[in-house]
Amino acid sequence: MSESIRVENVDKTFTLRYHRTFKQVTVAMLKGRDVSDTFKALDNVSFSVEQGESIGLMGLNGSGKSTLLKLVNGIMRPDGGTVLTRGRIAGLIATGAGFHPQLTGRENVFLNAAILGMSEQETRHKFDAIVDFADVGRFLDTPVGNYSSGMFARLGFAVAIHVDADIFLADEVLAVGDRPFKKKCMEKMEEIRDSGVTLFYVSHAAASVQRMCNRVIVLEKGSVGFDGDVDLGIKYLGYDDPNPENEPDVTDELDDDEISGDI
Repeated sequence: MSESIRVENVDKTFTLRYHRTFKQVTVAMLKGRDVSDTFKALDNVSFSVEQGESIGLMGLNGSGKSTLLKLVNGIMRPDGGTVLTRGRIAGLIATGAGFHPQLTGRENVFLNAAILGMSEQETRHKFDAIVDFADVGRFLDTPVGNYSSGMFARLGFAVAIHVDADIFLADEVLAVGDRPFKKKCMEKMEEIRDSGVTLFYVSHAAASVQRMCNRVIVLEKGSVGFDGDVDLGIKYLGYDDPNPENEPDVTDELDDDEISGDI
């Protein structure tokens, strides 16, 4: 098997600014207060993924999961180390990413598909399947700025799932949407996984990770704390309690209008 993703000694640091305006910064400096600070989102992260592996990326909020996915996707660049990928990358790592709020759902399908590397001809060929999967009905020809978070997710996931990709990234894709749509998403991702596509799946739900993945990487404060067996990774994270208070169910991770996210 060939490597699909290689992450070597990756660091990513963000600057946190405490004041926004020039006046606020000036006053803070005159009073000897800090005007900014740095936060290391990823610290010397290394791992490799073989083509066709299904990786569950887990960790507490703020552990660096979404930052790592954005580096793999090429949206961000690491401050140190290297991130190498092989083939076309698709997926949903932010609700409505790539959508223009003033364009209709129909227009955004073509826009988002182009961003993900699909040609116009390919998009037209798959358009009916995308629309059928999204099931936004009569709202297809209304501006997506009027969509609910659930509709955003439905349309974004529908486009991403129809890209012929070698690597599929999914960051809390079940965080929004009703129960039937979440079930449909899981079934479609299983099809993608079984086709030999590399799956990088972020979720706090242990049951869905066990269902989808054959390996777990756990991030702790920006570093790799665990890399290996799914059940052992879930136990390492403390999500193996059969009745956890805070773990969402695979088919009902969050309420329809909630969007989860972390650094």
